[in-house]
Amino acid sequence: MIKRPPQKTAALVSTLDDLATLANYSLMDSLNCDPDATVNGDDHAPRQVFTGHYVPVNPTPIENPEYVAHSKNLFRELGFADSMAQSTDFVRVFSGDLENVPEPMRKVGWACGYALSIYGTEYTQQCPFQTGNGYGDGRAMSVLEAVINGKRWEMQLKGGGRTPYCRGADGRAVLRSSVREFLAQEHMHALGVPTSRSLSLYVSKTEKVKRPWYSEGSRSTNPDTLVSEAVAISTRVAPSFIRVGQLELFGRRARKKEHPQAMEELEKIVLHLIDREYGDVIDQNLATTEKVVLLAREFRGRLTSLVANWIRVGYCQGNFNSDNCAAGGFTLDYGPFGFCDVFDPQYQPWTGGGHHFSFLNQPMAAERNFHTFCSALRPLLTANQDCLLELDEIQSDFPKVMQTQMEKMWAAKLGLATFHAALFSELATLMVQTPVDYTMFFRQLSTVPDDIGLLKKSFYKGSAFETDLEGMDRRWAEWLTKWKTLAGIVSTTDATATATAPRAREELSQQMKLVNPKYSLREWFVVPAYQQAAAGNYSLVRELQDVMTQPYAEQSKDVEEKYYRLKPLEFFDVGGSSYYSCSS
Repeated sequence: MIKRPPQKTAALVSTLDDLATLANYSLMDSLNCDPDATVNGDDHAPRQVFTGHYVPVNPTPIENPEYVAHSKNLFRELGFADSMAQSTDFVRVFSGDLENVPEPMRKVGWACGYALSIYGTEYTQQCPFQTGNGYGDGRAMSVLEAVINGKRWEMQLKGGGRTPYCRGADGRAVLRSSVREFLAQEHMHALGVPTSRSLSLYVSKTEKVKRPWYSEGSRSTNPDTLVSEAVAISTRVAPSFIRVGQLELFGRRARKKEHPQAMEELEKIVLHLIDREYGDVIDQNLATTEKVVLLAREFRGRLTSLVANWIRVGYCQGNFNSDNCAAGGFTLDYGPFGFCDVFDPQYQPWTGGGHHFSFLNQPMAAERNFHTFCSALRPLLTANQDCLLELDEIQSDFPKVMQTQMEKMWAAKLGLATFHAALFSELATLMVQTPVDYTMFFRQLSTVPDDIGLLKKSFYKGSAFETDLEGMDRRWAEWLTKWKTLAGIVSTTDATATATAPRAREELSQQMKLVNPKYSLREWFVVPAYQQAAAGNYSLVRELQDVMTQPYAEQSKDVEEKYYRLKPLEFFDVGGSSYYSCSS
């Protein structure tokens, strides 16, 4: 069990010295260190890691760091003074320099290994050693755990240099991808979707790396040029960063009896996960087998809810492998992600993702990850047949639980008390055939319009979207009438309408607007923000941060004109905006 420090009275954290007093390194203190690791964290060359839960690694600082942004909302939640984000000590640490941190902070961070499963299929050959012992945090390393106001947070640098898992890469992240992740995490939190959080973002004024990317206006599927980009470090924060792939690594080793401590290491990481992420719902006094079964049930609930929320807000993870699936049930790793513009069930922002990670196939991808999760736990239950049977039942019921979550979500988006399959099926057909902007359509519907005029604001037009189907307006009008009837709304043009109408239109509108956001972090908004940032102008990054952390609000007219509109036709099918092959 994790040793927790005495509860401290909440106080404003305004210096790094203040933050240091909250340090509490549960993972390094309670789990196994790789026995082949160096003490000082000088461990940056690719190598196989055969055992242990983590490798101590000293991050590589970026040169001449400059402040780009920090999350004012998260700082407020943590009790951090905003001024700290630009203080010399804080900038130094969260741009990768741990050399002079105040005690009890430590001068090394840590990286963790994990296994890889793609859509439920185990992979080892892609590892440079072809054994699977080289997968892990290649450019991510945690540098601090702190207990703040009774809650544990882990702070992890992305782009902090090489680790033993870097597989020959440089361990850096570039400003472009760092801006994307920084904005996306805070947007998702504001949308009410469980996610890792953004703490800070710093860029090097002098250090650059080369990356393959798309030339301006390119419609190539793969990057067609090599560009020099500034390196950056973003810090993401979560209760823990344990992934399904992490449990999977230890589950595979235990199953294959790869070393004498394999089963013990699996049990340790699972119990650590429970303590870190599920301590409030799983009794610490239960036997391990009982805890494991409860863990599977709780994770199933979180994962199904998470994926339903992704679809509610139009988000596609793009690359939902087991190593990109947080075991705590929140969104993790904003690599080739995207938010829908045109509604497309097979929307996929990543050119390498295929149908299996597409927008409306995410429930199935989640099921595959859940099967991987259960397989990792199974070695701990081999001596308890009843628990094994219970785990099998929990696993087999995943599709039913997922379907329930999806129907609940669709009903909420439509403002209905219960899901209506025929109405939804007809809507999905109309949305594809018209076609419509996913976010704008549901927000326009949330106004509870009398006719389809307001809905047409979300309809894409032009030669690329012409359809030969006749009578679309009539079909939309008929659907709208059916929807309003099921929602209990009487048309204001109906002469028989009275003050005792079954449901107040305004009440329904307000309810739906809490479910259907007005603003979505579309890639074509982000591109100019990181392009300007590359020239040293961070104003658009900060503007997007302000707008996208209020996604349900009716903001100013200027904001609405700029950010509540259809994707311009010239931005369709452009590499690096409509799709990308990598994130870097």
